Amino acid sequence: MKIGLILVDIQKDYFPGGCMELIGMNDASRNARELLQFFREKNWPIFHIQHIAVSNGATFFLPNSPGMEIHENVKPLPEEMVIQKHHPNSFLNTSLHDELLKAGIESVVICGAMSHMCIDATTRAAADLGFGCIVVHDACATKDLNFDSKIVSADMVHGAFMAALQSVYAKVMDLGAFSSWMIQNLPNQPG
Repeated sequence: MKIGLILVDIQKDYFPGGCMELIGMNDASRNARELLQFFREKNWPIFHIQHIAVSNGATFFLPNSPGMEIHENVKPLPEEMVIQKHHPNSFLNTSLHDELLKAGIESVVICGAMSHMCIDATTRAAADLGFGCIVVHDACATKDLNFDSKIVSADMVHGAFMAALQSVYAKVMDLGAFSSWMIQNLPNQPG
Protein backbone atom coordinates (compact mmCIF):
# COMPACT_ATOMS: atom_id res chain seq x y z
CA MET A 1 0.00 0.00 0.00
CA LYS A 2 1.57 3.31 -1.07
CA ILE A 3 0.60 6.17 1.19
CA GLY A 4 0.80 9.96 0.80
CA LEU A 5 0.41 12.91 3.15
CA ILE A 6 -2.10 15.69 2.46
CA LEU A 7 -1.62 18.83 4.57
CA VAL A 8 -4.73 20.97 4.18
CA ASP A 9 -4.76 24.76 4.63
CA ILE A 10 -2.13 25.14 7.34
CA GLN A 11 -2.01 28.82 6.52
CA LYS A 12 -1.19 31.95 8.52
CA ASP A 13 -4.75 33.31 8.73
CA TYR A 14 -5.67 30.37 11.00
CA PHE A 15 -2.98 31.25 13.56
CA PRO A 16 -3.04 33.85 16.36
CA GLY A 17 -3.19 37.29 14.79
CA GLY A 18 -4.68 35.93 11.56
CA CYS A 19 -8.05 36.83 10.08
CA MET A 20 -9.67 33.49 11.07
CA GLU A 21 -7.88 32.31 14.20
CA LEU A 22 -8.62 28.71 15.16
CA ILE A 23 -8.48 27.12 18.58
CA GLY A 24 -5.44 24.88 18.99
CA MET A 25 -3.88 25.70 15.62
CA ASN A 26 -0.36 26.04 17.03
CA ASP A 27 -0.49 22.58 18.61
CA ALA A 28 -2.11 21.05 15.52
CA SER A 29 0.54 22.54 13.26
CA ARG A 30 3.35 21.19 15.43
CA ASN A 31 1.85 17.71 15.13
CA ALA A 32 1.45 18.24 11.38
CA ARG A 33 5.13 19.22 11.27
CA GLU A 34 6.03 15.89 12.92
CA LEU A 35 3.99 14.04 10.29
CA LEU A 36 5.66 16.06 7.56
CA GLN A 37 9.12 15.30 8.94
CA PHE A 38 8.28 11.59 9.12
CA PHE A 39 7.19 11.56 5.46
CA ARG A 40 10.26 13.57 4.43
CA GLU A 41 12.61 11.15 6.20
CA LYS A 42 10.96 8.22 4.41
CA ASN A 43 10.91 10.13 1.09
CA TRP A 44 7.18 9.41 0.82
CA PRO A 45 4.82 11.61 -1.27
CA ILE A 46 3.68 14.90 0.25
CA PHE A 47 0.91 17.20 -1.02
CA HIS A 48 0.45 20.68 0.46
CA ILE A 49 -2.99 22.19 -0.09
CA GLN A 50 -3.32 25.98 -0.07
CA HIS A 51 -6.70 27.69 -0.09
CA ILE A 52 -6.98 30.94 -2.02
CA ALA A 53 -10.32 32.71 -1.43
CA VAL A 54 -11.97 33.97 -4.61
CA SER A 55 -15.61 34.25 -3.55
CA ASN A 56 -17.26 37.61 -3.02
CA GLY A 57 -17.22 38.61 0.62
CA ALA A 58 -14.28 36.38 1.57
CA THR A 59 -12.52 37.63 4.69
CA PHE A 60 -9.48 35.36 4.92
CA PHE A 61 -7.00 33.57 2.62
CA LEU A 62 -7.31 36.55 0.30
CA PRO A 63 -5.08 36.47 -2.79
CA ASN A 64 -1.61 37.95 -2.26
CA SER A 65 -2.21 38.52 1.46
CA PRO A 66 0.23 37.36 4.17
CA GLY A 67 -2.57 35.26 5.69
CA MET A 68 -2.83 32.99 2.65
CA GLU A 69 0.79 31.89 3.00
CA ILE A 70 1.52 28.38 4.26
CA HIS A 71 2.75 28.60 7.87
CA GLU A 72 6.44 28.22 8.66
CA ASN A 73 5.79 25.08 10.74
CA VAL A 74 5.01 23.13 7.56
CA LYS A 75 6.64 25.30 4.90
CA PRO A 76 6.97 23.28 1.69
CA LEU A 77 10.40 22.45 0.36
CA PRO A 78 11.01 23.55 -3.23
CA GLU A 79 10.50 19.99 -4.53
CA GLU A 80 7.22 19.44 -2.64
CA MET A 81 3.94 19.89 -4.48
CA VAL A 82 1.60 22.74 -3.53
CA ILE A 83 -1.91 22.49 -4.93
CA GLN A 84 -4.10 25.57 -4.72
CA LYS A 85 -7.84 25.26 -4.21
CA HIS A 86 -10.87 27.54 -3.98
CA HIS A 87 -13.37 25.19 -2.28
CA PRO A 88 -13.46 23.19 0.97
CA ASN A 89 -13.02 19.92 -0.98
CA SER A 90 -9.35 19.73 -1.94
CA PHE A 91 -10.25 17.63 -4.98
CA LEU A 92 -12.82 19.99 -6.49
CA ASN A 93 -11.40 21.68 -9.59
CA THR A 94 -7.80 20.85 -8.62
CA SER A 95 -5.16 18.41 -9.84
CA LEU A 96 -5.02 16.51 -6.52
CA HIS A 97 -6.75 13.35 -7.75
CA ASP A 98 -4.56 13.13 -10.84
CA GLU A 99 -1.41 13.75 -8.82
CA LEU A 100 -2.29 11.03 -6.31
CA LEU A 101 -2.93 8.57 -9.12
CA LYS A 102 0.28 9.57 -10.89
CA ALA A 103 2.21 8.86 -7.68
CA GLY A 104 0.51 5.47 -7.27
CA ILE A 105 -1.08 6.46 -3.97
CA GLU A 106 -3.62 4.04 -2.52
CA SER A 107 -4.10 5.61 0.92
CA VAL A 108 -3.82 9.15 2.26
CA VAL A 109 -3.03 10.66 5.63
CA ILE A 110 -4.94 13.91 6.07
CA CYS A 111 -4.36 16.72 8.55
CA GLY A 112 -4.83 20.47 8.79
CA ALA A 113 -7.81 22.78 9.04
CA MET A 114 -10.63 23.26 9.59
CA SER A 115 -11.82 19.96 11.04
CA HIS A 116 -15.48 20.70 10.32
CA MET A 117 -14.97 22.08 6.82
CA CYS A 118 -11.98 21.28 4.59
CA ILE A 119 -10.78 18.23 6.52
CA ASP A 120 -14.28 16.77 6.46
CA ALA A 121 -14.89 17.59 2.78
CA THR A 122 -11.47 16.37 1.64
CA THR A 123 -11.65 13.12 3.61
CA ARG A 124 -15.11 12.25 2.34
CA ALA A 125 -14.07 13.03 -1.25
CA ALA A 126 -10.90 10.95 -0.94
CA ALA A 127 -12.87 7.98 0.40
CA ASP A 128 -15.49 8.35 -2.34
CA LEU A 129 -12.68 8.29 -4.90
CA GLY A 130 -11.46 4.97 -3.51
CA PHE A 131 -8.53 6.02 -1.33
CA GLY A 132 -8.00 4.57 2.12
CA CYS A 133 -8.04 7.48 4.57
CA ILE A 134 -6.37 8.20 7.87
CA VAL A 135 -7.08 11.46 9.68
CA VAL A 136 -4.59 12.41 12.38
CA HIS A 137 -7.00 14.28 14.62
CA ASP A 138 -4.51 16.05 16.86
CA ALA A 139 -2.92 17.56 13.74
CA CYS A 140 -6.25 19.24 12.92
CA ALA A 141 -7.94 22.32 14.36
CA THR A 142 -11.26 24.13 14.21
CA LYS A 143 -13.19 26.91 15.98
CA ASP A 144 -16.33 27.51 18.00
CA LEU A 145 -19.48 27.49 15.88
CA ASN A 146 -22.91 28.98 16.43
CA PHE A 147 -26.03 26.91 15.81
CA ASP A 148 -29.59 27.82 16.73
CA SER A 149 -28.33 30.71 18.90
CA LYS A 150 -26.05 28.37 20.86
CA ILE A 151 -22.26 28.28 20.87
CA VAL A 152 -20.83 24.87 20.02
CA SER A 153 -17.30 24.74 21.41
CA ALA A 154 -14.39 23.89 19.13
CA ASP A 155 -13.64 20.66 21.01
CA MET A 156 -17.25 19.51 20.53
CA VAL A 157 -17.20 20.51 16.84
CA HIS A 158 -13.92 18.67 16.35
CA GLY A 159 -15.11 15.59 18.23
CA ALA A 160 -18.39 15.38 16.35
CA PHE A 161 -16.72 15.60 12.95
CA MET A 162 -13.98 13.11 13.84
CA ALA A 163 -16.61 10.70 15.17
CA ALA A 164 -18.61 11.02 11.95
CA LEU A 165 -15.54 10.49 9.75
CA GLN A 166 -14.40 7.41 11.66
CA SER A 167 -17.81 5.80 11.36
CA VAL A 168 -17.44 5.25 7.59
CA TYR A 169 -14.82 7.37 5.86
CA ALA A 170 -11.50 7.08 7.71
CA LYS A 171 -9.37 5.67 10.44
CA VAL A 172 -9.10 8.53 12.92
CA MET A 173 -6.16 8.45 15.32
CA ASP A 174 -3.80 10.69 17.20
CA LEU A 175 -0.16 11.19 16.22
CA GLY A 176 1.14 8.56 18.65
CA ALA A 177 -1.29 5.91 17.45
CA PHE A 178 -0.50 6.80 13.84
CA SER A 179 3.23 6.36 14.44
CA SER A 180 2.65 2.91 15.93
CA TRP A 181 0.29 2.00 13.09
CA MET A 182 2.88 3.00 10.48
CA ILE A 183 5.61 0.89 12.07
CA GLN A 184 3.32 -2.15 12.11
CA ASN A 185 1.72 -1.71 8.68
CA LEU A 186 4.22 0.05 6.42
CA PRO A 187 7.76 -0.61 7.63
CA ASN A 188 9.34 -0.67 4.18
CA GLN A 189 7.15 1.30 1.80
CA PRO A 190 9.16 2.49 -1.19
CA GLY A 191 9.65 6.24 -1.65
